[in-house]
Amino acid sequence: MKPAEKTAGIIFLFFFAVVIAFPVNADPLNGDEPVHAEELFPDDDPGEESLSDEEPVYDEVLFSDDEFPPDEDLFPEEESLDEEPLFEEYLFEEDPLPEKERFPGENSLIFEAPPLIFEVPLFIHEPRSFDDIFPDLSFDQKIAAFSEEGLRYFFEKDGDPVLLPDPDSGIDLLSSVMEKDPSHIIEALAVVPYNEREFDMLDIFNAMGRIGNIRDYTLPVNDRVFIIFMESSRIESARIRKDIPDPPPADELPHSETMFLRFKDATLGNLYMRADISMSLYGITYTMTNFASVRYFLFPLMRSERFVTIIYLEPVTEGVLVYSLCGFYIPGFIAGRVNLTPNINRRISVLINWITGGLRIQE
Repeated sequence: MKPAEKTAGIIFLFFFAVVIAFPVNADPLNGDEPVHAEELFPDDDPGEESLSDEEPVYDEVLFSDDEFPPDEDLFPEEESLDEEPLFEEYLFEEDPLPEKERFPGENSLIFEAPPLIFEVPLFIHEPRSFDDIFPDLSFDQKIAAFSEEGLRYFFEKDGDPVLLPDPDSGIDLLSSVMEKDPSHIIEALAVVPYNEREFDMLDIFNAMGRIGNIRDYTLPVNDRVFIIFMESSRIESARIRKDIPDPPPADELPHSETMFLRFKDATLGNLYMRADISMSLYGITYTMTNFASVRYFLFPLMRSERFVTIIYLEPVTEGVLVYSLCGFYIPGFIAGRVNLTPNINRRISVLINWITGGLRIQE
């Protein structure tokens, strides 16, 4: 071969090598890292080792930190309830939107009305009948209950009561009396028939508020008129035993009331009672307990909190039901010598007559 032709061939091979190698080793247009041929044309056999000891460049270029956030930003954890308010909090924020945005439109039908106030009676129900409350009484017992004297029974601690209301009536005086651990118990039941008009619970409450009238009621004993309570009045409190007048009749029923009373007994002297009045759905419960000892002259007969009288009153269809239980404790050596049951029974009769008389005054 001629020298000129040999030289031209060498030059041609040189340019051919440059053209072939240029796409692989050329600088990137935007100043990025060079892309290697083995990355553009990967080997089909995954078992062969990579020709380069370095990590693939596309991990750095295609998924750089500047273009994609880290994993915790792509999949954020659940936000804490303390950091962001719940949807309900936006609903109940104070004035979350301006007035015009909350109530758009000048012709809106939204307006502010004054509040409506209704006066509803405290107790709304149909009155019950006497038989609804005491369904197990005999005919003779019912006749006696509607008489002026009513029914009276007494028994000792181990005895059984006779006048028990229906368990579904909601009236349970016996359990409250037995909490005082009495030695003797007296039952009483009466119905005050309606005359000119029916009585409601406010009438009953006002009738029981006339404490000063108790001294006006007497009992016949051995063909004589016997005064049981010579004086009766309210006092300020258990410590301040100064007489105070009865208040005027109430215009509405309280939910409860406590007052302190003084009775001057013809035999036992001053008796000091605490009276608790409570309202229920159908009636009024009047509980009297001695907060001071009962004495006969200087001899103590009964300690404080050992005498209790509970009177339940309810307007029924036939009249006003008066149901009472009285429990008191007398030591055995006294009960064996003095029969106090008839004396206590007379005092219970005075209280019931006082209530029924106070109702009839209001007719």
